[in-house]
Amino acid sequence: MGEHREGPRPCVVFDLDGTLIESEGIWRDVRREYVETHGGRWRDDAQAAMIGMRTDEWARYIHDDLGVALPPVTIAQQVVAAVVARLQPPPVLPGADAALERLEPAFRLGLATSASLPVAQSVLATTGWNRFFDVVVSADAVARGKPAPDVYLRALELLHAKAALTAAIEDSANGIRSAHAAGIAVIAIPNKEFPPDAGALALAARVIENLDALDDAVVCGVLS
Repeated sequence: MGEHREGPRPCVVFDLDGTLIESEGIWRDVRREYVETHGGRWRDDAQAAMIGMRTDEWARYIHDDLGVALPPVTIAQQVVAAVVARLQPPPVLPGADAALERLEPAFRLGLATSASLPVAQSVLATTGWNRFFDVVVSADAVARGKPAPDVYLRALELLHAKAALTAAIEDSANGIRSAHAAGIAVIAIPNKEFPPDAGALALAARVIENLDALDDAVVCGVLS
């Protein structure tokens, strides 16, 4: 990932799926097809339930709650491989490249994603976004997935950053709750297909419509 940069600059930590790339629908489609072709039963609320889970957590959910009899480790490997294949090329959200270009000069950037590291690395390599991020943390590397604060706390640790000088960019209910629980001010860009509930959205310091509206002034506004 990007070289660690010393300095007093505040930090911005981005989520990936649903925030920088429009991938939640891909995760849903891959998981639904997998469940339905492996003897399980898909539920309408399954994708919303799995948003933010670590890989081992959603693999167990598919096994325990959706009825796929394969071992969770096998489920995880096969679903992740299918998602990586469908993310070529990644469905970059409008304004993502420009937003990263705008923020990088003023802030140190991190990524705190629920996706497995191979998925995140594939997306960053294909998009060229590696150059923007000082640190990349997968929820698989911490004890608990979102909405627990662990992935954001780990990002703060690696960035040597204070929560009070850090903003998070999130699209989902579990992501907003995760960053808020870590003491980080959240700028929410609500996911259109899987919108956060009102309770989660109320935790955000600022709600904006899209990435085009994300700039230095918005970030500084939630940190002041």
